[in-house]
Amino acid sequence: MGKRDNRVAYINPIAAARARGPVQNSGPTIQDYLSRPRPTWEELKEQLEKKKKGSRALADFEDKMNEKWKKELAKHREKLLGDKDKEKDKKTSEKEKEEKKDKKEKKKKEKKKLNRVRRDLQYCNSHSCLSLALFLSLPPPLPYSCSLAHLQIFCRYV
Repeated sequence: MGKRDNRVAYINPIAAARARGPVQNSGPTIQDYLSRPRPTWEELKEQLEKKKKGSRALADFEDKMNEKWKKELAKHREKLLGDKDKEKDKKTSEKEKEEKKDKKEKKKKEKKKLNRVRRDLQYCNSHSCLSLALFLSLPPPLPYSCSLAHLQIFCRYV
């Protein structure tokens, strides 16, 4: 088997461009740009005067923003002046928060204790253990056999 011929002929890019012919222009030329209509000096003055006057919408917007800023300043001023009264409220609210935390901790401890009891009850479930669980309003344990050691563990938590 012979080797393939992978040689490519060299094409001169300038000669190829000349062979294609002139490029078609798309869009305005430099001549068109230079000969465009321009405003006269009077028209230019009028445009500048209109810009100086500004738009009514911008003035309305600025007025609205000023009003909002004044309201915000008034709120902030009231807040700073009212902080003295709020310090007393903060102290009472902090006490309430501490009380809520204590209640949550107590609930967590009770829940842990009940979970330990339930876990121990899973191993001992005789008639006495079942009645004790019902008395404490726990869900009944699954297995129905109980040993004296498990009852002692259960009674330790109760």
